[in-house]
Amino acid sequence: MKADKFNEASERDIQELLTRYPTKQAALLPVLWVAEREFSYIAPEVMELVAKRLEISPAHVYGVVTFYTMYQKEPPAQYHIQVCQTLPCAMMGCDKIIAHLENRLGIKAGEKTKDGRFKLSTVECLASCGTAPAMRVNETYYENLTEDEVDRLIEGFNK
Repeated sequence: MKADKFNEASERDIQELLTRYPTKQAALLPVLWVAEREFSYIAPEVMELVAKRLEISPAHVYGVVTFYTMYQKEPPAQYHIQVCQTLPCAMMGCDKIIAHLENRLGIKAGEKTKDGRFKLSTVECLASCGTAPAMRVNETYYENLTEDEVDRLIEGFNK
């Protein structure tokens, strides 16, 4: 991965973001989103680029990226499946959904399939408590999940 500078569109976005914050460091989280959008994930060289652009230490950027689970730190799968495991989803059977996905995909939560098509993650709160159990695949939410519904979705992703 070559990450020695931001492209023009990302640089414009960063310049606009910097007008909204009192210091460059305060803009770190949204600038990381810009970096992830451009480079697909936040590799060490992307952290260095962000640090240089915001004039902050690479160690600070690393600390933020590794603290927050929302940033991708490795090449993304084609389909990132995130299953909510907070109390409402747990009460409605998320453990059963997670086990079903692990069995169906042949991986454990936190892993990627060998072909890189699927990554399975457990997450805290997808804000769908009233329609639990819930999962998110990339940017799309699925609620009131059953094993049959999960199978239907996986089959759709495999087409």
